[in-house]
Amino acid sequence: MNFELILVVATFASGLIWLVDRLAFRPKRLARLESEARQLGHEAGIERKEASDSEPLLVDYAKSFFPILLVVLVIRSFLFEPFRIPSGSMMPTLLVGDFILVNKFSYGLRLPVVDTKVLPIGEPERGDVAVFRYPEQPEVDYIKRIIGLPGDAVRVDNHRLWINGREVSLEPQGRYAGDGNLKHAGLTVAVEELDGNPHQVLLDNGGYLRSGEWTVPDGEYFVMGDNRNHSNDSRFWGTVPESNLVGKAVMIWLHWNWQDGGFDASRIGRSIDVVESD
Repeated sequence: MNFELILVVATFASGLIWLVDRLAFRPKRLARLESEARQLGHEAGIERKEASDSEPLLVDYAKSFFPILLVVLVIRSFLFEPFRIPSGSMMPTLLVGDFILVNKFSYGLRLPVVDTKVLPIGEPERGDVAVFRYPEQPEVDYIKRIIGLPGDAVRVDNHRLWINGREVSLEPQGRYAGDGNLKHAGLTVAVEELDGNPHQVLLDNGGYLRSGEWTVPDGEYFVMGDNRNHSNDSRFWGTVPESNLVGKAVMIWLHWNWQDGGFDASRIGRSIDVVESD
């Protein structure tokens, strides 16, 4: 179900109903009410009851919902959109059940539904946690970390990462305690630093290791999950076109996962760019 398309249609329809009534039908209702008032001997301007007593129910609903739908559409399409994390591919940065806010204007303003960029504001940076439409199934949203920019040469060998021939700093920090249900407990936590921006990753010596070398095409991005041995990412299916980018993940605003005990207030308000200490 394309919620954005439904929202656009609902906003347009409610606004059109309200506008047509305002321009074509409301003046006739007012004239009729004033005529009836004069016939009853009342002053014509005592009260113009065009809404509560005389508006059709459809118009009343349209007028009530249109401003709400419009505000939601503007915020969701151009400012921020909420997402829920469904998998552990971005652990330890993001856990299953995290609800995040995605900045929609970080990579330029796009028209809803058609996704046409109308105002270039910023460009993705190496290290950003980005939401994008999965290239092999565009109706599905993925979230990964941007590793390679257009033109970059990316090399992955075991747990080590090279970008344009330079090895990326990777410092082991100890063992991971696990999330609420101890998923991935015991894996190695390490801090990786991309262009001076540190972030945590999980390393699994017993997990599947994907090595290789890739050159990032113009206008595309190489992405990887922070849970390096448990992530379906660019190492397997290729790069992400710029047109598929949805926005930059910036903050956790709620955590609720019924599988690991439900609500966790300690994660509310966490910035996704900040490395949390264990």
